[in-house]
Amino acid sequence: MSIETLLNGESKNVEYKLAPPSKSINYTKTAVAFANGQGGCLVFGVEDQTLRVVGIAEDKVFTVMDSISDAIVNSCEPLIIPDITMHDVDGKTVIVAEIAPGLQRPYHIKSLGQEQGTFVRVAGTTRQADQPTIRELTIEGSNRSFDQVQCLGLSITEEDVEALCASLTKTAKDNAEDPEKVKTVTEKQLLQWGVLTEQDGRLAPTNSYAILTGNEAVRSVVQCGVFKGSTKAIFVDRREFSGTPQKLIEESYQYVLRNIHMGARFKGVYRQDVYEIPPDAIRELIVNAIVHRSYIDRSSIQIAIYDDRLEITSPGRLPMGQTIERMKQGYSKIRNEALASAFEYMGYIEHWGSGILRVMQEVRDAGLPEPEFLGGDTDLRINIYRNGSETVSDDGIVTGLRRDSLSDDGIVTGLRRDSLSDDGIVTGLRRDSLSDDGIVEGATSKTSAAPNAAIAVVPSQKERILDALRKNASISISDAIRILGVQERQAQRILKSLVEEGSAVKIGAARATRYAEAKKRTELHE
Repeated sequence: MSIETLLNGESKNVEYKLAPPSKSINYTKTAVAFANGQGGCLVFGVEDQTLRVVGIAEDKVFTVMDSISDAIVNSCEPLIIPDITMHDVDGKTVIVAEIAPGLQRPYHIKSLGQEQGTFVRVAGTTRQADQPTIRELTIEGSNRSFDQVQCLGLSITEEDVEALCASLTKTAKDNAEDPEKVKTVTEKQLLQWGVLTEQDGRLAPTNSYAILTGNEAVRSVVQCGVFKGSTKAIFVDRREFSGTPQKLIEESYQYVLRNIHMGARFKGVYRQDVYEIPPDAIRELIVNAIVHRSYIDRSSIQIAIYDDRLEITSPGRLPMGQTIERMKQGYSKIRNEALASAFEYMGYIEHWGSGILRVMQEVRDAGLPEPEFLGGDTDLRINIYRNGSETVSDDGIVTGLRRDSLSDDGIVTGLRRDSLSDDGIVTGLRRDSLSDDGIVEGATSKTSAAPNAAIAVVPSQKERILDALRKNASISISDAIRILGVQERQAQRILKSLVEEGSAVKIGAARATRYAEAKKRTELHE
């Protein structure tokens, strides 16, 4: 770090001292904090409030340098050896003590002991570390991953292991383009990942086993809430989810979709649902929070929906060597090795490090401000700002719809007569304004054919698929995705539902799978 950069002001990695304090602990604890974090520099001879360079008297420079070195070396444990240099700034001498990130964590002040003498940097200040942070530093210092450590007090049977293997395999097949290519998870694979370990010749569960099975031995909770305004002062709704990672991902993801605006783009007779925040970005951030959070910290993942933003907070400081800047550049630092391996197998993670880059690109493509990344010292918070609009965009997308104005099969269930703009485009929906026959009563606009012209409800997703089946011999999943404008999993669910209720039949398997109207299949057999 250049001297010019060092003089730009205090930060997470820079702290000023006008002169070495009489009590060396006033700066040795910062040396400890730097060693427990990303490293940093103590700059002596600069006034922190004004950034005025005062300097160290020339006849005392070497004595001061020796005293700083001795204080840090003698006070800190494990040993911290600072790199101490002097620099000339406008004819005045400043002393810089550079502390490298330590590998033998946690570092602490000897005289205070580990519990009271461990310090970390938080937003440019030095603070005493709490117990979860000390535990995490200890894990880092031992070069282990917490999720691969044996979960004490938890026992398992062969049936338990078989059930977990079956659950992971099912999720992987559900998420795969070609389920037949998915290999079944085995006990050997769980051992290789670190989900299981061997203890005295017997299999034992690790913390990742508890997380993957939703066992309360390791707390894994997602708290979701909707708030009025831009603070948590007034909440509208609040939910808490617990269980397996698969359950947490799906339930919290659906919660967010239910509580953000949704618009519609029409291509011909087909309707495409368009959320104000890209669903894939939402899902990716939830997955990242669950797989990369600190499970030593017993806090919950928090997903807050405000009027102006979606906010996702993941407990735990960033892993050693990771920074927000490196994260945004695609650099991956895995905190939970076993979980990451299991998530990659299940199809939740494609390539380590690429998730945040995809989120940033999807948000930009949606015309929203770039996601905001905050914290990293005690937790990581990511904000995606909403457009705040309830109007139709230039390309005809209705942006003022809430998911709760749709029925389960995607039918718009409410229109108000005042929700038409001057050019006849729907700009808002209300659930309580439909007549008994499902038609908006008295909808008018300057371009309507008659003052009381009625607007029909949009056909349901199932109806649109059935219409396509009637017009074609058969359709593929790709055809269904194009017709509905939804993700592959949603299209698969709708087609499966039609098959189960007897309206459609499935033909073929894997990529050759197609769907036909049940009536046509019967006629063919006759």
